[in-house]
Amino acid sequence: MSNPDRVDYQTDPSRYRHWRLSVDGAVATLWCDIDESAGLRPGYKLKLNSYDLGVDIELADAVNRIRFEHPGVRTVVVTSAKDKVFCSGANIFMLGLSSHAWKVNFCKFTNETRNGLEDSSAHSGLKFLAAVNGACAGGGYELALACDEIILVDDRSSAVSLPEVPLLGVLPGTGGLTRVTDKRKVRHDLADIFCTTTEGVRGQKAKAWRLVDDIAKPAQFAAKVQERALQLAASSDRPAGARGVSLGPLERQIEPDALRYPHVQVEIDRARRTATFTVRAPQGVQPTDIAAIEAAGAAWYPLALARQLDDAILSMRTNELDIGTWLIKTEGDAAAVLAMDNTLCAHQGHWLVRETIGYLRRTFSRLDVSSRSLFALIEPGSCFAGSFLELALACDRSYHLALPDDAARAPKIVVGEANWGRYPMVTGQSRLERRFYGEAAPLDEIRGRLNQPLDADAAFALGLVTSNPDDIDWPDETRIAIEERVSMSPDALTGMEANLRFNGLENMLTRIFGRLTAWQNWIFQRPNAVGEKGALKVYGKGDKAAFDWNRV
Repeated sequence: MSNPDRVDYQTDPSRYRHWRLSVDGAVATLWCDIDESAGLRPGYKLKLNSYDLGVDIELADAVNRIRFEHPGVRTVVVTSAKDKVFCSGANIFMLGLSSHAWKVNFCKFTNETRNGLEDSSAHSGLKFLAAVNGACAGGGYELALACDEIILVDDRSSAVSLPEVPLLGVLPGTGGLTRVTDKRKVRHDLADIFCTTTEGVRGQKAKAWRLVDDIAKPAQFAAKVQERALQLAASSDRPAGARGVSLGPLERQIEPDALRYPHVQVEIDRARRTATFTVRAPQGVQPTDIAAIEAAGAAWYPLALARQLDDAILSMRTNELDIGTWLIKTEGDAAAVLAMDNTLCAHQGHWLVRETIGYLRRTFSRLDVSSRSLFALIEPGSCFAGSFLELALACDRSYHLALPDDAARAPKIVVGEANWGRYPMVTGQSRLERRFYGEAAPLDEIRGRLNQPLDADAAFALGLVTSNPDDIDWPDETRIAIEERVSMSPDALTGMEANLRFNGLENMLTRIFGRLTAWQNWIFQRPNAVGEKGALKVYGKGDKAAFDWNRV
């Protein structure tokens, strides 16, 4: 299928237009060198290292390649190849031309990419150092904020800034405000000044306000960055001398109404406005020792599954906006899934296994923050066990078919050790903890049934599924539930689902996604931002924005 408007999240370094990667021992450098004529959509130029979705697709790919293809890298330096400019953030003309849905998906993906830097730092020992060697504004500063540390060149002109409020009438959309307060702990009155001035803060004041970690004069800047990169590398346990795994092209088939991969299949029913995701269990003999896992490389089932499911989720989120309900199914042998989980657990300290667990963790989290209704359908042939049970636990509802007269054919679910924190949500909780609000009694009861196949009635009694209709009621109950869901307002559902999926204590990442959903999206639709005289629309035209001064 050839669709020029379809966004493809797959790329590789030979096709990069905006980033360059160099590796020197334990330190890799990602050079931001954005080709202004290579925007993902026509109608704008990516000047001053400003970015669009295509730039971030390359960044996400480059970071993933560092994770898997360069295991000896311990620190990633993110810097600019252009003189006097680090990154000026999201391209304003792109935002002005984009639909609301495009802006939302763009902000969500850039959020996830930046969150992924922090995830790798926390779980995989891969540290990130922003070497800000020029003007750093908006989303450029947000990228720097996602790094472990920021070093700013002290050349009397380079500054960090979040100018969206005074300049564009919107908010920093990929965690800028939240990381300034929650991560860097900038005093709120200083943050207020910082976020309402266009010129930003430079030099010693930027360091004093905690906006950056250190500064260096131009003559000492490169040496300071290298020294700190090596110090960060010394704190990492990523292995020196390990052989990386090449991430070759995905095996996939794109059809008008389907996406097909070896382990994942998506069938789109446009009349019903639903998509059915079927995730297949591993088949045949699987490697269980490190030598065999390393030999399998990117074809190793858990890694291949993570890549395929990740691509399917991203593709459906961006390219199929009208398909609002995703039906999640699994297929195969539950024992094979549990065996995979045992292998992951046994070797979780090995760099490749650890990175694969991280990939799966981030992929499952994409489901949590996708603005789609998610229903799990547990039918004969399903294998919602262990890590695959995470797919059901991520759903808004789960329907488990009861077959009281056919115990052999009745579908079962299995709670495994993997469900107790191996794949936490962005809240830091497991999905089981989220489901039961961390209450000890139901969780203890479930732990007492660990690794036991549970039929519909047993799963329902434990609170693990939403409904347990028998084979007589199943067709009508699931059909009616799906039809009712599809008929409801997508806007209301997006807000409701986000609220219910993150029901516990907030942290920085839930605040980032919550603000993206509630604040940024609302502000992006207001006339003050996108009306005929809105700040986004008149930017760069020499006109002054005309604001409606009513506070809402």
